[in-house]
Amino acid sequence: MFSKDLIEAARNSKAWPFQEAQRLAKRYPGGKPGDEPVLFETGYGPSGLPHIGTFQEVLRTTLVRKAYEIVAASEDGTPAPTRLVAFSDDMDGLRKVPDNVPNKAVLEENLHKPLSRIPDPFGKYESFAAHNNAMLREFLDRFGFEYEFIAASEKYNSGAFDDALRGVLRNNQAILDIMLPTLRAERAATYSPIMPISPKTGHVLQVPVEVVDVDEGIVRFTDSDGEVIEQSALGGKAKLQWKVDFAMRWVALGVDYEMYGKDLTDTGVQSGKIAKVLGGRKPEGLIYELFLDANGEKISKSKGNGLTIEEWLTYGSEESLGFYIFPNPKSAKQLHVGVIPRAVDDYWQFRERIPEQDLDKQLGNPVWNLLRVRDSSGSQPPIGAGDSLPVTYGLLLNLVSVLGATATHEQVWSYLGNYMHDMDPDDHPDLFRLVEKALAYNRDFVAPTLVKRAPEPNEAAALKDLDTQLANVPADMAAEDLQTIVYEIGKKDEYGFDNLRDWFRALYETLLGSSQGPRMGSFIALYGVENTRTLIAEALAR
Repeated sequence: MFSKDLIEAARNSKAWPFQEAQRLAKRYPGGKPGDEPVLFETGYGPSGLPHIGTFQEVLRTTLVRKAYEIVAASEDGTPAPTRLVAFSDDMDGLRKVPDNVPNKAVLEENLHKPLSRIPDPFGKYESFAAHNNAMLREFLDRFGFEYEFIAASEKYNSGAFDDALRGVLRNNQAILDIMLPTLRAERAATYSPIMPISPKTGHVLQVPVEVVDVDEGIVRFTDSDGEVIEQSALGGKAKLQWKVDFAMRWVALGVDYEMYGKDLTDTGVQSGKIAKVLGGRKPEGLIYELFLDANGEKISKSKGNGLTIEEWLTYGSEESLGFYIFPNPKSAKQLHVGVIPRAVDDYWQFRERIPEQDLDKQLGNPVWNLLRVRDSSGSQPPIGAGDSLPVTYGLLLNLVSVLGATATHEQVWSYLGNYMHDMDPDDHPDLFRLVEKALAYNRDFVAPTLVKRAPEPNEAAALKDLDTQLANVPADMAAEDLQTIVYEIGKKDEYGFDNLRDWFRALYETLLGSSQGPRMGSFIALYGVENTRTLIAEALAR
């Protein structure tokens, strides 16, 4: 049950999930007829394994779904009923063999057949599609998404889509009138809204099709060997073209909301027109921008210039991935390992703020929304909000980089004892998990780039001053007091720093080997006063 304050705030929120939900609520001002749940859909092509694009689409759709449940809640606070369908287009014909599969010959021999009728090259499931569908469900379950899985093959083969297919046959010419002007001449010559499956080869055929009998679903076409065939297009004996299939699905399932990438903008336009011809209505939806690589270029699976889910989770947390994806879906985002540390720390900063924020600010807080993805109770604020990390991921990375590429989890955790009184991993599970990720990030990206330079004369003098002062402080001095010492040294005219930034850069480059770094007071407290003096001695010797 949602409070009246939460419902009112949601209906006025400027945060993008609530803006989308407010727009969707206008589709059914009095609720969906018959109190039916509003249906959200996200689509997936199982010719390959799930990836970050799959994750972001399901996550963003779920965020809108959760927002809608509040925006369209009843007067007593009961959440508006919703469903989320994860649809796998596994009747699509396999056009090329993916690079990341074993036994490629199995797929080569079965090109152009529906993905659900091709043997599994991994040897685990009844088909290639079944394998990838299982991976998709495992992937979605891992992140705690609530969804219903639907495979196109089940709907086509069982006859559940037959009535919708008859609608396509009945409106065959009207659909052609929509599609043909958008196609090149050579493509238009063979285009048909419906693609029959050859009774001889099992291939999904791209050939002209004549509708013979709508009610019986009979079509006529020329098979690849030149023989003219008449057969039913129902019961899994045909597959619709992509844009037509998109529209048919919307109408057959009653989809109310579906988002898609900018590269499918034209698909959305044409499919919306086809849905209207079929007697349905285009869903509401968001067109999101695509990810870019570190150079600002479009990510391509064939180029391999992207970042996989596994790579992100090797170096950062699940929550940080969701946090990075949340803002501004209509703006392109660079997706590379360099964005991970900041995303981890920003996630925890936003999480810590939730209890002190007004309700309208909470609704715009990415973490508030992300916590609700896994919490259907409607609690306010979400369970776990206000938690914080005792050490930032950035500071943890600095510690690991100083300890070196051979540092162990146990060593890092023991150093954290300089900063934390309670060292029980059960009390700090998130930080405990991040240590392993920091070790991996340092090993793969930081350690190979670190170069500690020798200090300039004025920098050396300032370092000697810092060492002298550290020699006279207690080992457990607070980080803020240590920071004050560092500040005061940097402000002394005798060392000739134009500004404090130059002093801190000197500390980072001579002690840590990087041009950027943490608050030095926090680092000294974490690494230890005596250990820091050793770093200073090494720098001066350099």
